[in-house]
Amino acid sequence: MVPYDRVIVNKLLDTYESSSLSRGENERTIHIEVRFTKALLPTYFDESSGEYEKIHLMMQQLEDRKLIQIIWKDNKKGHVILKIRLNVEEVDKAYLYVKRIPKANQVADNIEMLEQMLEHTDAPVCKSFIEYLLERLQTNKPVKEFIQLDNPEETKKLLVAVRAVENNTKQLYLREFSILTFQDSKIFEQIVGKVHRIFCRFDNTYKSKDLAEWLSEYNIYQTPNFVYLKGEASIRIRGEEVNLSVFKQGLGVSGEDIDEIEILRTTKIEKVVTIENLTTYFRWQEPDSFIIYLGGYHNTVRRNLLNKIYEVFPEVSYYHFGDMDAGGFEIYRDLCEKTGIPFEMYHMNLDILREYEKYGKTLTDNDRKRLEAMQGQEDLQELIAYMLEHNVKLEQECIEIGDL
Repeated sequence: MVPYDRVIVNKLLDTYESSSLSRGENERTIHIEVRFTKALLPTYFDESSGEYEKIHLMMQQLEDRKLIQIIWKDNKKGHVILKIRLNVEEVDKAYLYVKRIPKANQVADNIEMLEQMLEHTDAPVCKSFIEYLLERLQTNKPVKEFIQLDNPEETKKLLVAVRAVENNTKQLYLREFSILTFQDSKIFEQIVGKVHRIFCRFDNTYKSKDLAEWLSEYNIYQTPNFVYLKGEASIRIRGEEVNLSVFKQGLGVSGEDIDEIEILRTTKIEKVVTIENLTTYFRWQEPDSFIIYLGGYHNTVRRNLLNKIYEVFPEVSYYHFGDMDAGGFEIYRDLCEKTGIPFEMYHMNLDILREYEKYGKTLTDNDRKRLEAMQGQEDLQELIAYMLEHNVKLEQECIEIGDL
């Protein structure tokens, strides 16, 4: 049997909790009501269902308890119910009837929990997120975008995850991180999307980064983290020297081994080139170069490697080659800012765009907005103006390196 009594009381309490009446702010008489409609109670309007009398009986029992008042259509008692009105003076009994905790109590419980968490949090994103939730709860604003008031334990779990990500320094796979944080290998996977959304919202650094790129910034990986290297360079690891030039497609080194790599000095290198996309990295052949595959946005592991290279070869030229689109330009800027290395854009100029424009793609509305926001950057002005005027962007895989 459908618990129509509980359905109606819960609907009334939902309306009550969203009203100024529940906050004691009401200055005029208002009624908390639920109108009987086919959308709400289709069986009530279905003569073949047999539920009509059951619903009447349940509503009458609620009225006998003084929890509600039945408003009959055309004032004809016992015929058709028009709507149900909550008896606000007995609202506490209504909560007890459906075994529901009042929203005000839920808000108070959440505020207490958040204030306790804030006292023990110095991680910037976690702190900003908690302060945001507290401000909204204390001013009667909704927070359901991120948390459910009736589940403070789940909120606490979310906050623990945010704080643990920010404080992580050890290279871990996703499930290893979950075990260390929650003593369960699967919990973090269940909430990682929401945690990522929180970082994107409360730290502009991550707005353009997908989930894998964001996680890698905190040394957390879904799959093994490899850095690909090739060119006229040699490295030493655990006493063994490796000449990268003997590998036609280069060498993949796991993130766990990067810290132990020593970059060896050689006079053969004239430039260091970072490449955004894997296809281009594999077919890129250029003499006197040390080439590193970035895989989109660089992360802590790749930055540490680049800084090692720069310490050994501070005098050579540093270049970055990526897509000619908003994302590619953002990656280039991020690379310069976070490494402090004087990178220049490589094959990312107006002449190249014009030469390969026939392979380009049209700009999306989001592309245009992002490019327009970058127009103030002097070194990109001419290129971006052309892209906007000609409605074009170019992926680096389109460029035939052999023709350059």
